[in-house]
Amino acid sequence: MSEEETAEETAKTNLEIQITVKRGHNLYGKKTDSLQSFLQVELDGVMVGESQKKHANLLEQVVDYDFTCSFDPPKDAQAFSIIAQKPITFTVMEVLSEGKRGDVKTVVLGQAVVDLFPLLQGQRNLSCTVPVHPVISPGIKESRLGFNRKQPTLDVCISVLDPLLSEAELSACTFMKVTVETAYSLPDSWTLPPGLAPSPFTHAAALEVPLTADQDQVLMFCEGQLKAGGQRELKGRQRKRPHQALLVPGNHFLPETFFQPEPIEHEDGELTGLEDRPFRNEAEISKNRVSWDTEARCFLDAGGASRLQQKIRESRLWPVEIMRSSVPLAKLGDREDNPEIPFHGLAFVDMGRLLYPGVSRIRGAYTIQPFYEAELLNKTKRRVSVLKAQAKAAAIQAKARAASAAGSHKKGWDGSNKGSKDQKEPAKKQTVSQNRPPAADGSHESLSDIEIPVNVEGNMYVDAKTYIIIEIALNKPLVPKTSPEELAQRVQTLIPPRSQHLAGPSRAERAVLDFHRQVGNTAAAVSEQYVELFGANCKLPETLSQEQMLAEVMGGLNVSGRYFTFKEEMKRAVVRIVRDKMKRTEPFTDPQEIKEFVSKLYVYLVDETHVALSKISSSEVQEDCIDETKFESCQLRHFAKEAQSTGNYQQAAQYYQELMVRHPDEPLYKFEWGSLYMLMGDYMKAKECYHEAVSNQQTHQPSLMMCGVVAVMFERYEEARTFLERATSIDPPSVVAWTLLGLLHLTLNEAVLSERAFLEAKTLLGEEETNNETNVDDEKKHAGDGVKEVKVLQDEQETDPLAQPLTAEEDADAFQDSEEHREPSAQNHSARPAPVKPTRSIFTHTVQFLLQNNALQMAEYALSQELLCPEGGCGVAYLFNLAQLQLLKGDYSSAAGSLEEALCYRNQNPDAWALKGHCHYLQGEFTQARESYEWSLVFPQAPSESHIVLPRLGSVYLMENKFERAKEVFLQACEQSPSCLTWLGLGKACYRLEELCVAEEALAVATRLNAANAEVWAYLSLLSLKSGRPEEADQFHNYAIRFGLQEPSLLREISELKDQIRMSQLSSCFQTSAEAEV
Repeated sequence: MSEEETAEETAKTNLEIQITVKRGHNLYGKKTDSLQSFLQVELDGVMVGESQKKHANLLEQVVDYDFTCSFDPPKDAQAFSIIAQKPITFTVMEVLSEGKRGDVKTVVLGQAVVDLFPLLQGQRNLSCTVPVHPVISPGIKESRLGFNRKQPTLDVCISVLDPLLSEAELSACTFMKVTVETAYSLPDSWTLPPGLAPSPFTHAAALEVPLTADQDQVLMFCEGQLKAGGQRELKGRQRKRPHQALLVPGNHFLPETFFQPEPIEHEDGELTGLEDRPFRNEAEISKNRVSWDTEARCFLDAGGASRLQQKIRESRLWPVEIMRSSVPLAKLGDREDNPEIPFHGLAFVDMGRLLYPGVSRIRGAYTIQPFYEAELLNKTKRRVSVLKAQAKAAAIQAKARAASAAGSHKKGWDGSNKGSKDQKEPAKKQTVSQNRPPAADGSHESLSDIEIPVNVEGNMYVDAKTYIIIEIALNKPLVPKTSPEELAQRVQTLIPPRSQHLAGPSRAERAVLDFHRQVGNTAAAVSEQYVELFGANCKLPETLSQEQMLAEVMGGLNVSGRYFTFKEEMKRAVVRIVRDKMKRTEPFTDPQEIKEFVSKLYVYLVDETHVALSKISSSEVQEDCIDETKFESCQLRHFAKEAQSTGNYQQAAQYYQELMVRHPDEPLYKFEWGSLYMLMGDYMKAKECYHEAVSNQQTHQPSLMMCGVVAVMFERYEEARTFLERATSIDPPSVVAWTLLGLLHLTLNEAVLSERAFLEAKTLLGEEETNNETNVDDEKKHAGDGVKEVKVLQDEQETDPLAQPLTAEEDADAFQDSEEHREPSAQNHSARPAPVKPTRSIFTHTVQFLLQNNALQMAEYALSQELLCPEGGCGVAYLFNLAQLQLLKGDYSSAAGSLEEALCYRNQNPDAWALKGHCHYLQGEFTQARESYEWSLVFPQAPSESHIVLPRLGSVYLMENKFERAKEVFLQACEQSPSCLTWLGLGKACYRLEELCVAEEALAVATRLNAANAEVWAYLSLLSLKSGRPEEADQFHNYAIRFGLQEPSLLREISELKDQIRMSQLSSCFQTSAEAEV
């Protein structure tokens, strides 16, 4: 029973790979008249099988080998890694002669290779025709072998009964491809030998990657070739296999794998900045280089993939060691316990990006530094050099081979080769054990006390600025990226989509509405004709009867053509009623049926005519009320933002509510309503608004971002991650969304993920700036094709791109009084050069979005990151955003101080001056506010918040009794962004200037824009009192009280004016009575 269990276990752990060579084509040997050959099949230098000697059919140029062999690799990660890295080799041997004692004289004709890597990827059969490449030796001429004729080939079939890896194992494991391309900018001592002599040095690179959960595997790249400069490496060159010593030159290349040129800005390594481009161009064109162009494939089981991910998290820098030696690696390890590696260098590959979601490939240039064990331990938490460990292992294997007997060479894969594996195992175990982290016994501290010898040869890499190009690719990401579909599903789970309102009326309803509209048009035409004939007076003429009037109206309709027009239009409306409402499209055949249908149609049209006329009459009755609701949506948005800026949050909410009633499916208005609640500090209602906006439109990016921000405020981080990841997956990609996602990861101490999000944001921001520059260049180019006068104006602007303070004073003369005007204080600021920082970073971009939506907590966090990032710092943009944040928090004095500092660097920013004016205005410092507002309006570019600046500046002028100037400012505001407040300001200014007619017109417009503004009614009451209309004044005064007039000065002015009018009336009465007595 135990034997059966052992057999079953063996069947489970061993897999048979069957190799069949059917025939060879176009094979030529040393003998021209005959060819007897056989095949040797090997894997990793181990014999798998040998075919019988076969004679060639010279006429058909075919050798029928019909040879099959197999081997059973153990089902472990080590065997799979060998299968991934090394191909099966087929060596064609020609039999020259056979001696009497059975001695056979042979010569190698050529070699063919087949990669077994597809078997690891799930394939079970490989059938291919592979080329046989010649082996060039001094005793055989290539022309005699016949390889200058047709290409020799072998027909090979490789199969397995069951897949090498089950579906579960295949999905859990990882295949890694490591490509070492070229080292550039070599030390000066690395020179080519004279003539065509080969270089006596070996150039090698090595790194260690996980194999299993507790074992590592070493990747060696020993075939680096020193090459002369003069041109770039060829584009589209083919990649090479590793372990080329076992292969003939023609088999060094991997089939159908080529290098594709990639721009430097797409690289992931070092030396990617604009300042590095000249150095890299020179190194990659004119200087000598060492070229490997070798791709090594390796297998990592599930434990190895997890360990790779864990080791990257522990230390994202991965060491790649470089060396140059004139002696074999085994001799280096034979010298002493700590072998000296010549030109021992170290490149640190940043593997952190492989932990980015969805990233499976990194490639870049990495500088080579001298090897020091202390630096290796400090940066990568590793103690042992891979090259030194490999040198020791190679020395041990060389000694073992020398001590072995002549018959101890490697045997087949069927189990007899275990001895050779065991010889490799001690070295492997030694390497694995030495790479374990050191115990916490103080050994790390003792390294600093030891005098470290200087790596003179390694320092040459630093002096020459040597770097190496390395690529690492995985068959799948270590961290899978969530698909947009899955993210959308998660958002739907959190916020179910709301069913959309009906798109509009049906065809039948549209037909009825069209009929109602034609009835209205007909009634309007009849009314126009009546007015032309009898005037606008509603009274009937006494000289004409109703029948006579009707006859005259009908005659007039016929003469003017109105009757024909509305009759034709009404015909079309009736046809639509018949077709779409009554669904009648076929012709009638029965006269009785026609009569019944016409009767039914007549009754229906009469009823609908009454409905249409009722609508017309009701709309005329309610015309005054309807006027209030005829604002466009853009006007309502403007009114809401204006009310929000003046602190009238209740009125702003009413405007947003009206917008939502008009457009229930529009997410923008809900989004802006949520921002209002954010300003009010009601975060629960803000959250409801943002969620409703997302329920209306699941792809509304700003609402998704603010949902994430609010979720962070409530510490619901998984929800925030879902919302922000969904926002990043929506086109067009958003800089703000990626930055907010990075800030979330930073909050959760997810450094790698935050780095990836910030990198995406920076890439997007760079693309936006590039596109903007391109658009500006295009505009300049088109402008350059215009008239010469435009060119002259442009040249003047380029000569003086921004208005200087003296010019600003001249522009400010429009605001001067002859005696009272004082120059803006900005004249006293000395314009210092701005800090050497970029004008905008991803955090600046994000802070602006957060401040616009009043997310102050997240905005403060983003501002702190702005200080730390290299593109940011305490520059103008930071100070301006900080001032906005302080202003929203109510810290007006701090905000004014931040703006003072910002204006010291750049005093020609209209937005900064406007914001400074707000700070002074809200503190009651109206003189300083006026100066700042005046300065903001001097520059050619108006401030972005001119709709707030102009009314506030006008109100300051009213306080200072500068009514003419106030009138000018309010007129400008009414032209740019009319609202109740701008028209009220104009009315106030005109009232103070005694321009009562203009004031009344302005105030009338203000009442139409907002009939609930108490101040408007108060000024109308004053105006009516001055115009001698006391009844209207009382009525307007009552309206002002009803709508909550709170200004004592206005109430007192109304009372005083009423008393003054009463006194004047009494005085006139006494004067009249006195005159009468006289």
